This record gives sequence, C-alpha cells and structure tokens, in this order.
Amino acid sequence: MGIVNIDDELHDQVRKASAVTFRSINAQAAYWIRIGMLCETNPTLSFHEVIQREMSAAGVSPQPLGAHAA
Repeated sequence: MGIVNIDDELHDQVRKASAVTFRSINAQAAYWIRIGMLCETNPTLSFHEVIQREMSAAGVSPQPLGAHAA
C-alpha cells in the first residue's frame, strides 16, 4: 500500500463522490483509478462496456430494469 499525493480540489471531489456512492474516500479514489486505467487501456470501449465486462468477469448477472415482478 502506498501514498498518493493529489491536489486539494481533486481530494475534495473524491470526498464528495464517496459520500454519494457510499464508499470510503480511499475506495472511491481506487475505483476512479481502476476505471481510468481500464478506459485508457481499452480506448475502443465505452464506460458502460468496461463496467459490463468487469461485472461479467466478477460473475455478476444484473437483471434488466423491469425484469422483477412488482
């Protein structure tokens, strides 16, 4: 585990986003780093496609909206 120095404005954005996504500040930063790395190394994929591939690789099979009976 290492320490990453980021500017105050970016840290503030990470802190705000972590509150919305119910992640710790470190988990939010790690998420953004991982997604950014995946998007940079797969430039032909959209963000949605990157997330779909990651979910599939983790064994997650999300149901389409409206698939559950009320």
